[in-house]
Amino acid sequence: MTSERAGGPAIDPGIPGEREALAADAEYAEYAEYAERAGEAERTREAGDATDLGNPRTPGNPRTPGNPGDAGKPVCRRAEFLVPPAPATSHYPDVAYFAGNSLGLQPRAARAAISAELDDWALHAVEGHHRAAHPWLPYHAGLREDAAALVGAFPDETVVMNSLTVNLHLMMATFYRPAGERTRIVIEDHAFSSDSYAVRSQAVHHGLDPGETVVRLRPREGEDCLRTEDIADYLAREGHRVALVLLGGVNYLTGEFLDIPAVTAAGHAAGCVVGWDLAHAAGNVPLALHDWDVDFAAWCSYKYLNAGPGAVAGCFVHRRHVTDPELPRLAGWWSTEQATRFEMRPELVPVPTADAWQISNPPILAMAPVRVSLRMFAETGMAALRERSLALTGYLERLLTEVARDRPLEIVTPADPARRGAQLSLRVTGGIDAADLAARLHEVHGVLADVRRPDVIRFAPVPMYSTFHDCWRAADALAREVRPA
Repeated sequence: MTSERAGGPAIDPGIPGEREALAADAEYAEYAEYAERAGEAERTREAGDATDLGNPRTPGNPRTPGNPGDAGKPVCRRAEFLVPPAPATSHYPDVAYFAGNSLGLQPRAARAAISAELDDWALHAVEGHHRAAHPWLPYHAGLREDAAALVGAFPDETVVMNSLTVNLHLMMATFYRPAGERTRIVIEDHAFSSDSYAVRSQAVHHGLDPGETVVRLRPREGEDCLRTEDIADYLAREGHRVALVLLGGVNYLTGEFLDIPAVTAAGHAAGCVVGWDLAHAAGNVPLALHDWDVDFAAWCSYKYLNAGPGAVAGCFVHRRHVTDPELPRLAGWWSTEQATRFEMRPELVPVPTADAWQISNPPILAMAPVRVSLRMFAETGMAALRERSLALTGYLERLLTEVARDRPLEIVTPADPARRGAQLSLRVTGGIDAADLAARLHEVHGVLADVRRPDVIRFAPVPMYSTFHDCWRAADALAREVRPA
C-alpha cells in the first residue's frame, strides 16, 4: 500500500489489519453503525501486502464484547458521546480521539442535564434549592456515592468540590505541617507543573526555601519511570525529614501507574503524610483509597471522567481524619453542618465527613455534567472498563511496537500492563518535531493525540469510547508519516 501527497515525496506504506480491528469493534452492537461507515472508507483504499500485525482478538488481548458493568451497561459506550468530525483530508468520518487524558469527550446527556438545571432556575428561582428536580442545597451529596465507588472510598470520605489544585491546597492547609527537621515535600521530577507550583508556594507560605524543601525524585539514569523500590529507599533513608509525600497516581507524561499502596505504606513507615494527585488515575485505573490507607487525594473530572472543561473536581480524606475535629482546615459556609447553616452562627460546627473541607456552595450548572459522568461510570463499573482498557492499550502497544521497530520512535510507558493506565507515550527522535508530527496526524489522518514538549506524543485509548479501529488508525498514520530510519 503506497501513497503520495501532492507536492511531497512518496511515503512508506501503512499497516494492514484494519478489517480485523473493525470486526472486533463491530461485535459491540452500539458501535456497529460507525464501524460500517469506517469500513466503507477502508474499502476505498488500496489493499496492502505487508505482514499482518495481529488481530485484537488473539490471545494476549483478552476481551469480552459487550461485557457488562455493575448494572449491565455495555463497556463501549461510544454512541453516547459526541465525537468530533475528522478533517476533510481524512478518509474517515470522525476523529480517532486519543486526547481524553487532556479533555474527555462530551457525553450526549450533558447538555440535557445542564438545561434541566436552567429550567429549574427559571421555574423556581431561589426555591430551586429545595424544589428543583435535583435540589441544589444538597446537590453535592447526590454525587457522593458514585464518586466514592470510583476511587474505592466510603461516601463520608469523599466530596465533589472546587478544582484539582484548589483541593490540593486545601488538603495541604490541613496535612502539610512542617516542624523541626521534618519539612520536605516529595514529588516526582515529572510532576505536572501545577503540582510543582502548588507545593513550592506552600513552602514559601510556611517561610521555607522551596529549592531546599521540595524534593523531586528522578528515575534512574537512562530510564523514564520511577521505580517503587527507589521511592521506598529514599523514604527509608530520608523520611525523617519528609513532612508530605505528594505524587501522581498515574504520571501525566509517561502514563506510569505507581504502586499507590506500597508507596503509601513506605511513607507511613517513615512517619510521613501521604497524599495523591489522581488527575490521570480517576476513571482510568481501579482505585482502593480507603483500603490502601491513603491520607488524602484529589482529582479532576475533565479528563477520563468526561465532565467538561474545568469541571468540578473531587477529593478524598481518609475516615480516620474526617472524624478528627481538631485538625486545622480552611473553612467557609459549606464546611459547617447543614442543620445549623442558616442560623448564621459565627462559629463553625464541622461535620465528621469530607464535607468539612468544603468552603462554598456547589456550582450547580457545573456539577450537572459531573453527575452525568459519575452515573455512567457507576453503571459500567471500573472492573469492566479496566478489562477493556487493557485490551485496547495492549493492542495499540503491539501496533506501535511494530511501527517503531525501524523508525525514530520509542514507547516510554511501562511495558507491564499493571504499571500503566490507558496511555502510551511515544518519544519522537531523529530530528522530527513532535508537535509538527502530531499536527499532521490530525490534519491528514484524523488522529487526534496531544504533545508534551519537547518530544513526547501521548495516545490515550479511553475504554468508554475508543475503539480497536481508532488504535489501528493511529499506528497506520504514524507508519505513513514517519519514514524508517
